[in-house]
Amino acid sequence: MKEIKRKPIQKKYELRGLKEGSWGVAHIFSSVNNTIIHITDITCSETIAKYSGGQMTSKDREKGDAFPALKASSKAAEEAMEKGIIGVNIRVRGKGGHHKKAPGKGAQPAIRALARAGLKIGLIEDTTPTPTDSTRKKGGRRGRRV
Repeated sequence: MKEIKRKPIQKKYELRGLKEGSWGVAHIFSSVNNTIIHITDITCSETIAKYSGGQMTSKDREKGDAFPALKASSKAAEEAMEKGIIGVNIRVRGKGGHHKKAPGKGAQPAIRALARAGLKIGLIEDTTPTPTDSTRKKGGRRGRRV
């Protein structure tokens, strides 16, 4: 009987091409109602960690606040560091469109928590979508009548 040579079983992140000491991208979506932290590899094709403010609190009204965002961000950073990420580039996104352009209350504490967890911070960019007059604002021709 012929022996089959097999490679030793590697860790999950090594199989997907993620090497120890590599960089990632932290996508932070922050609205009034929630904050979502999503850490991917540098090509943005593989998810490494994903947490939201709603997972950190049991009260719906607190999902968009600073403290749940901070907890979610530190948990995501911890998981990313376990998988070999040493630094992240940050992309902050607000709701955008014809809505409020500024990110919610949880964006700044989330960035601070990533830095405090020990991850190196590369560049921070704002990826909030801006309208290019392709959609119509709600409210009708004469606007909202108060």
